[in-house]
Amino acid sequence: MVISLKLLIVVFLLFGCVIANEEPSKDWLNDTDYIDSTHTVIRLKEKDDELAHQIAKRYGMVVKGEPFMENHYFFYHEQPDHAYRRKRTTSEQLGEHPAVEWVEEQRPKKRSKRDYIHIDDVQEKKTGEDLIGATKQTIHHMARRKSTLEVPQLPWIDPLYKNQWYLTGGADGGFDMNVREAWLMGYAGRNVTVSILDDGIQRDHPDLIANYDPMASSDINDHDDDPTPRNNGDNKHGTRCAGEVAAVAGNNQCGVGIAYKANIGGVRMLDGAVFDSVEAAALSLNQNHIDIYSASWGPEDDGQTFDGPGPLAREAFHRGIKSGRNGKGNIFVWASGNGGSRQDSCSADGYTTSIYTLSISSATSDNREPWYLEECPSSIATTYSSAAMSQPAVVTVDVPTGCTMSHTGTSASAPLAAGIIALALEANSKLTWRDVQHLVVRTANPKPLLSTAGWSTNGVGRKVSSKFGYGLMDGAALVKMAKTWKKAPEQNLCIYEYKLNRPNPRPVSGRFRMNFTIEVTGCQIGTPVLYLEHVQVLSTIQYGRRGDLKLTLISPAGTRSILLPPRPFDYNSNGFQKWPFLSVQQWGEDPRGTWVLIVESVTDNPKLKGTIEDWSLLLYGTAEPAQSGDPSHNAAPQSSVEYAVSGLTAQDRIPPYRRAAQGESTQNGMSPMKFLAICVYLILLLVLAA
Repeated sequence: MVISLKLLIVVFLLFGCVIANEEPSKDWLNDTDYIDSTHTVIRLKEKDDELAHQIAKRYGMVVKGEPFMENHYFFYHEQPDHAYRRKRTTSEQLGEHPAVEWVEEQRPKKRSKRDYIHIDDVQEKKTGEDLIGATKQTIHHMARRKSTLEVPQLPWIDPLYKNQWYLTGGADGGFDMNVREAWLMGYAGRNVTVSILDDGIQRDHPDLIANYDPMASSDINDHDDDPTPRNNGDNKHGTRCAGEVAAVAGNNQCGVGIAYKANIGGVRMLDGAVFDSVEAAALSLNQNHIDIYSASWGPEDDGQTFDGPGPLAREAFHRGIKSGRNGKGNIFVWASGNGGSRQDSCSADGYTTSIYTLSISSATSDNREPWYLEECPSSIATTYSSAAMSQPAVVTVDVPTGCTMSHTGTSASAPLAAGIIALALEANSKLTWRDVQHLVVRTANPKPLLSTAGWSTNGVGRKVSSKFGYGLMDGAALVKMAKTWKKAPEQNLCIYEYKLNRPNPRPVSGRFRMNFTIEVTGCQIGTPVLYLEHVQVLSTIQYGRRGDLKLTLISPAGTRSILLPPRPFDYNSNGFQKWPFLSVQQWGEDPRGTWVLIVESVTDNPKLKGTIEDWSLLLYGTAEPAQSGDPSHNAAPQSSVEYAVSGLTAQDRIPPYRRAAQGESTQNGMSPMKFLAICVYLILLLVLAA
């Protein structure tokens, strides 16, 4: 009887091991959410809605919502409680259909909104008496936009405008986002469309309805056109972000949006399980109509996660910058993250390390770093937010009506940046996605924030910080420069691959420090990069405790960027695979000379082991100055960093986007093979004991 019981335990453990390695993790989703939302995405060879429905019906599935990225379709099982193995079999059968070019069963992804503090009792609620009348207005009113610039009479009559300290010189030293000067020049975001990718938007809010744009809105969670959030207490985030951008000015409601005449829309995508397909559908929504996408969310800011966009979302980004806005490229604004208390780094977030996003950090009213701020060299600039209950936060609209004075986190910073960029796009609608990044780098003001440690000066004399990027965004300076800006030359990409000498991969253990150097002289084929914009390092490292690793990149001009600081809460033993670390701190520098990548471990455990593999240096930029008045890099530079050159291979072929530009996300925790091995070991012990 004892032996039979132990054998039963063995069978149970073996079954559990198999299931654990095959089933997606659901520890953060309840079973109902997962079952109702799991789905398959197919890509047809060409868009054909009727054919998609026929294929779905053939396999006991239905198509929901509209196709995204032209020919991608959401397929759901008619009976959502199908077993996982049956769903996988169906996916395999779909892949064999001659009209299906690609198929993938979607797995849920953990995504978090980046607002930290909810002080909902500090609010001024409006009665909403104007709501019924406001709903009779024309919802999409671009035709009534005036071409002449109307100069506002300040201050605004909106009751909470006086509390918008970040617009009215209320930060220490009298600083703010300097948008009043832009307003007095007549700019308010006219004919610019912003979409908030979040948990929905209260489209009939009296302070939003006049600017609401249905063509910039969608409900991807429920696959319909109504982005209104569920009023359950959790879905205020998107509406609040929308109010920061485009709350109507001068209507005696709440406060004022920075781009108070912009078209504002919202995508409901975070009010349910999030998938790669959901993100892609949001990021690719009406890319020729929407100018700016604002996202205040990302992977968990827990100090232990490495994650980023999946293949579909990466493709949506790529399509956006290549063909969005009729070829000028969409602008993607991203909140840098709220994991500061966990010593997290935005370098572990694949959305903020994309060259296609503007990663926006936060500063408090006393011009200091908030406690939740994450450091990384991919942050390009900063806007205001708050940190403590004693400090003023951001004023905006609330759900379903009324206002709040307590919006905060980097969630509040990204929409302010989106609103400021909307002012610049009104001033110059021809700006490309790269033009916008150039303008932000060149007009950000570091002076208000210089009292916080961590600033350095890069090779072209710009102050830069891993906390604040190039400084506080300046609305008036951005608009003024936008008006005279000439389109930047095409962006080139030069790739250098570092090939390790034997042993390769290189074994490491305990506390170590290794320097790897690459000599950059230009591309073998094509036009070289002489004026840097983005710099990426694609690296693969396995180590017993990933959080003990530190990566530092030094440019020929001596600019030192900490690509990855130690993260004490990251116990992962898998490391990262071709992760795209990004730095914008070398913007404008000449890349020729010696680059140094320092890989080190700060561990106190001599038993930790790992391996370092070949790595790549990706240099994005131009062969000519971005503007005619920029300093010229003609003479061959003298490298300020002297190290021996080792293992250098120049590569002139640009790799596929999906491999080079974004890399692959790294899962956390134990690998499936390691977990299975432990299971087998436990089973053997039980068998021997039996």
